[in-house]
Amino acid sequence: MARGDNDQAESLYKRSLAIREKALGPDHPEVAASLSNLGLLYRRQYKFAEAEALHTRALAIREKALGPDHRDVATSLNNLGVLYLESAYGKAEPAFTRALAIYEKSLGPDHPDVGRTLSNLAALYQAQGLYAKAESTYKRSLAIYEKALGRDHPDIAIVAGNLAGLYRATGREREAEKLERRAARIQGMRR
Repeated sequence: MARGDNDQAESLYKRSLAIREKALGPDHPEVAASLSNLGLLYRRQYKFAEAEALHTRALAIREKALGPDHRDVATSLNNLGVLYLESAYGKAEPAFTRALAIYEKSLGPDHPDVGRTLSNLAALYQAQGLYAKAESTYKRSLAIYEKALGRDHPDIAIVAGNLAGLYRATGREREAEKLERRAARIQGMRR
């Protein structure tokens, strides 16, 4: 995203937030959605403190308005986990594991949101050097995506590529190459 696009996006997200706060009140779930959108933008811009404040506020609003086990609460937790994966490892795992528990309870164990959260958790394990945990978690994510989305969905290419990176990091070249070919084939189908 170009700098001008970032500026325009930030302006629009802030405007959306102001409109929703005025029309719906500061504690409405739609306000949380606007906070999350702005937080995601700030994360992409490496404005981690600002992003954390927005995601934390969105989480608090959703927990209060929707209850602690709502899937939107899990979305806020997953957003925080991804932010912490980039900025504060120690906080990432609790956010991901709580999001995972909520998604599994509210959506079932084979939902793509469960797969996405598992993939994020696997990336954390990989970054921490917990390769066995990362591998099993990536494999579970991959199995969920295949079952829910089909064998050629773009999300499968992402997880397969991430697992291939793990295999390369652990000297498992043959397995890495196989997954890389699969990811490239899927990505080629989408062009």
